[in-house]
Amino acid sequence: MTSHARRPVPRWFVHTLIYAALTSSIVSSLGMLLVPSVASEFGVPVSTAQWMLTINLLVGAVATPIMGRLADGPHTRRLLLISLSVIVVGSVVASIAPTFTVFLIGRALQGLLYGTVPVTIALARRHLTYTESQPAISTLSVTVSVGLGLGYPLTGILASVFDLRAAFVFAALFVATAALGVWRMIPAGPDPLAPRTPFDATGAFLLGIGLSALLLWISEGQSWGWGSLTAIITVVVAVVTLTHWAVHSVRTLHPLVNLRVVRRPEVLLANATAIGFGTAMYIGLSIASLVAQAPAETGFGLAVPLMWAGFLMAPLSVGSLLANRAVRVLSRRFDMAVFLPVGAAVMTVASVVLWLAHGNFGALAVGMFLFGTGIGSGYAAMPALIARSVAVDQLGSAVSFNQVLRTVGGAVGAALSAAVLAAHPSETALGSAYSTDEGITMAFGVGVLCCAAVMAALVMHALATRDRDRV
Repeated sequence: MTSHARRPVPRWFVHTLIYAALTSSIVSSLGMLLVPSVASEFGVPVSTAQWMLTINLLVGAVATPIMGRLADGPHTRRLLLISLSVIVVGSVVASIAPTFTVFLIGRALQGLLYGTVPVTIALARRHLTYTESQPAISTLSVTVSVGLGLGYPLTGILASVFDLRAAFVFAALFVATAALGVWRMIPAGPDPLAPRTPFDATGAFLLGIGLSALLLWISEGQSWGWGSLTAIITVVVAVVTLTHWAVHSVRTLHPLVNLRVVRRPEVLLANATAIGFGTAMYIGLSIASLVAQAPAETGFGLAVPLMWAGFLMAPLSVGSLLANRAVRVLSRRFDMAVFLPVGAAVMTVASVVLWLAHGNFGALAVGMFLFGTGIGSGYAAMPALIARSVAVDQLGSAVSFNQVLRTVGGAVGAALSAAVLAAHPSETALGSAYSTDEGITMAFGVGVLCCAAVMAALVMHALATRDRDRV
């Protein structure tokens, strides 16, 4: 029997997983700040340069559930190494790309970064005891927001001191060191205790097509026109394909995503919250970044140089780290589900600060800190709720689906903010390249409504659960 036992993990096992997840999260921050620089570098309109975000999002949404399902199998370490290697290749391609098309290929390869966090969580749950895995899982989950807070300043510095290509060279080197750490510190060989189940290729195909069509419709519907034939066909394809996928998943013995697990109350709660948090976070971060860099002539812009605009996101990391530490301590006395409404409440306060006082850089920084605190609380709780509700051999799939829903929420936030800004074009000498202050205020107001709605739903759920437990 001992030949089938898992080997003890190295001392730096958890630190290596956190570093790998953090590097991938930092690479994800290379997009938003660099859109204007990419447009200038390759001589394309800003609207076209936005595809560097869209293609990355599409590939990530398709790859994440596939990687999550594979993470439940015996070759999880190999999967993480291959994924990190592909991200390195994508970073190199983006750094040397002679044309915008080649650059997009590099950004597409980088899309695998979205799936690395669920893989690291699956490794932690598999190789650690339940008690040891809980703080590791919560820390791995908040690397997304921590990485953004660290990546934005790094991106701003590298792009300002050198050029945008230097940021992608740094990304390649950074991820390569993470791959080296995984190769050295994560136990090698197939896991003898992992299940060996057939891969659901049909489910992967249907979910990939459905998610791609859905995110494409959300991201590009504004530019196409929501009532255009292209938009209508795309959303019909999304609805029909995702419906077919859901039916297939329920009827299949080994589906890509086990929807029976997803229906469990705590998993359902975490997934619903993921969409709301993703929507609110993207609105807050993207509009705050726009306000910081926009010219003063717009009436709302703070005209902060690119290098310093990146530091606006640094408080996000601080808030996320502090919240994660607090959750780890308080979870010994309070149930993990408590931290979801708490996180939503803090994010609501952050959204109100941005809505009322976005004309001040200090207020933006405070808003980012509060956003980080709220996200850190919520994201630390989500995978922990999922982990205690599903079997180990379903964790990678369940957590990756949660990650996909965060991505979908981010795409919804992008579409909502873009629609609001487009409805309030500037009539100054700057033309319609920017919105008006009214549009910016309204976009922040949409973020307030999103956060408040999530908070209200979570508080109602908490009260209903408490009343039911008393009966």
